Amino acid sequence: MLGQELGRVIADYGGAGLLKDVERLRRSVIRARDADAHERQTEAIVASWPLERAEEVARAFTVYFHLVNLAEEHHRARVLRERDARGPQSESLAATVAELQRKHGRRRLLEMLSCLEVHPVFTAHPTEARRRAVVTAIRRVGEQLGRLEDPRSSEAERRESMRRMTEEVDSLWRTGQLRSSQVTPLDEVRSIMAVFDETLFRVVPEIYRSLDWALGPSDAGMRPPLAPAFLRFGSWVGGDRDGNESVTAAVTAQTIGIQAEHALLAFEAATTRIGRAITVDATTTPPGAELRRRLATLRAAAPDRWAEIEKRSPSEPHRQFLLHVAERVHATRIGGDEAYRSGDELIADLRCAQDSLAGGGAPRQAYGELQHLIWQAETFGLHLAELEVRQHSAVHAQALEELRAKQEPSVMTGDVLDTLKAIADVQARFGAGACRRYVVSFTRGVDDIAAVYELAQRAAGKPPVLDVIPLFETVDDLRGAASVMEDMLNLAPVQRRLAETGRRLEVMLGYSDSTKEVGPLPATLAQYDAQMELTAWAKRRGVQLTMFHGRGGALGRGGGPANRAVRAQAPGSVAFRFKVTEQGEVVFARYGNAAIARRHLEQVASAVLEASTATARSQPDARFAGLARDIGSAALAAYRGLVDAEGFADWFARVSPVDELGRMRIASRPARRSPGKALDDLRAIPWVFAWSQMRLNLPGWYGLGSGLDAAKLDDLRHAYVSWPLFNVMLDNAEMSLAKTDRRIATRYLALGDRPDLASRVLDEYDLTKKNVLAVTGHTRLLEKHRVLSWAVELRNPYVDALSHLQLRALRALRAKGTSPRERAHAERLFLLTVNGVAAGLQNTG
Repeated sequence: MLGQELGRVIADYGGAGLLKDVERLRRSVIRARDADAHERQTEAIVASWPLERAEEVARAFTVYFHLVNLAEEHHRARVLRERDARGPQSESLAATVAELQRKHGRRRLLEMLSCLEVHPVFTAHPTEARRRAVVTAIRRVGEQLGRLEDPRSSEAERRESMRRMTEEVDSLWRTGQLRSSQVTPLDEVRSIMAVFDETLFRVVPEIYRSLDWALGPSDAGMRPPLAPAFLRFGSWVGGDRDGNESVTAAVTAQTIGIQAEHALLAFEAATTRIGRAITVDATTTPPGAELRRRLATLRAAAPDRWAEIEKRSPSEPHRQFLLHVAERVHATRIGGDEAYRSGDELIADLRCAQDSLAGGGAPRQAYGELQHLIWQAETFGLHLAELEVRQHSAVHAQALEELRAKQEPSVMTGDVLDTLKAIADVQARFGAGACRRYVVSFTRGVDDIAAVYELAQRAAGKPPVLDVIPLFETVDDLRGAASVMEDMLNLAPVQRRLAETGRRLEVMLGYSDSTKEVGPLPATLAQYDAQMELTAWAKRRGVQLTMFHGRGGALGRGGGPANRAVRAQAPGSVAFRFKVTEQGEVVFARYGNAAIARRHLEQVASAVLEASTATARSQPDARFAGLARDIGSAALAAYRGLVDAEGFADWFARVSPVDELGRMRIASRPARRSPGKALDDLRAIPWVFAWSQMRLNLPGWYGLGSGLDAAKLDDLRHAYVSWPLFNVMLDNAEMSLAKTDRRIATRYLALGDRPDLASRVLDEYDLTKKNVLAVTGHTRLLEKHRVLSWAVELRNPYVDALSHLQLRALRALRAKGTSPRERAHAERLFLLTVNGVAAGLQNTG
């Protein structure tokens, strides 16, 4: 249906000729899947068009994928609702708690739930290639699609929804797909707010309510919740300044202001709505002593104001108090005298009203909508998501060197100090929970952690509350992680925080840079070994250690299904706590739709509970140590043999669009850490993004085939069945291989002049595919994932069309003598195809 409406819009816009060209290319790429002659015909069709026409055709395929993704999202949500209506789904919280109660008993189950923490963190370097205006236009189409799917709609309502949907598809077509200016950090902040405003604020209490009902269905909503709120959200957007000079102290302060504005507007509206609805009379529901005391204090402080309130709501003390709470939330938003100083103060007021209602004999009023509001306050605080700051260890070292030498602070050092002051200011206004985690990237030793505490002392008279988190990213740093954590215990600020938090510490493990350094298989094994060592260290030292997993959206950056990733963690490492980055287009894919967001969060929470209780998993893994060593060494040799080959960096720049991608205005952070062309300077995100645009997805599988070749097939098959890590790793590689298109990739590799390197890449692909199928026992890729396999097969020809158009753009951009006008069209064509391929492949960066 959406495709037909798009065709109508294209014809209206560009006439029958444009629609005919789109259809001509569509049919050609479908036929090209079966014959090389049609592949050459496709190239000829694309080459025959002026760049302006190629641009219009690229827009058609890009918008098509936006609509296909929307339709699939709605289909998934509809299926989830239908399954939910039939009873608890597998991997839902209801199903998981029922199983855990059967195995461990109710008391142990409630103990587990009291420890549960799921902490997604949205990051500051998205690969979300779409403009915010495009995302909004797609959402408007989705609203009309939802109305059309509503069985309660009348014929007239359906007719109007159909008209509106066509109007919105037309609007999407006419909306500029490309950014006209560089994205700023605050643009990224505002973009991520949509997820909280439109989805999470509503979904979170629904998840808690579902869990509470599963624990006690007979009296749910009539008693206090049986399990505490377990979700917390964090953000690096506006706080991550590692390699991004655009993120200043002022930006960080503004970010918290934007987040708080959204949170407080939501709380003000919800508290006002609930306050107006709770019209229980003092006679039927007498207020409790604490509520009476608070009301008396408020009445004495402002008698005229309270006389007016009592006149509007006579004999309705609970309503009066909740409307007062709404006014305090408003005062917090505008910086008024009655502002709340922390989320705990707001929660205390809400609980006062709740306790009074329950004590007055109105438990339905106490534990209904008011409980939803309390859950939201416990989860989001006054600040929506905890803003985390990240900076490179070398920046802190340079800042301290300047300050200790009593030099005039550089601009960079000044911003480090200003950032720490800004953190203190944020905590003074919203509480320490609003911004207290400080991540140190490329941590090499304990001095990198101590530096932050010393800088905090130098920045302000009273330093902020800080939890400094080491981030270990390279393989060598991962191997030394436990040693650094041991040294951290000797730091006085760390000792104080251990005493204040019940010996809680956090460590972050980065997947992207280690994968780029050594390849997917050795990096995964290094991560696993680090988790094992850190888990053993924490147990010896009596530390409650939370491992923060820095995963990307793409498989080449640690991505993949989150619930399966949880189950593949090292035994004992999860311990009812799971914290993970959510990056790029994954944020909108997982959290943009309410039903999908709820399902995702329930799956992750269920996986955390199961992984934390699956003690039997701790035994088999030791048997595979030798196997891991053998396949890891062979995979490392293959991967480093490629990237260390003479001239590889220059060759990669020629065969991939990595340099052209640097001109895309996707994110505020530069693609390279420094202006050089060396591979080490290139960040992991553009590295993965470039390979995905080439349809190779090399970071997700390269070296795996050689690694598997180094072991016996029977041993590998046994590991695939018995070792969760190995099972998930091969399944993720299979997905990455399935999204690789050897035929299209060959055309990108032909842009270089190194047939030896091109052959090496393609040979490793063939070997990896052969060995993965042999180990899994599958006859073809994604054999056990029919729906995903079908979706990939349907999408691939349309992505092919965009790839051919992108190759045309790259040749024009790189050709000598291209006129400025042609270059401008070629650049627009290239950027449009990047958007389209990203939409078609979905997990790209």
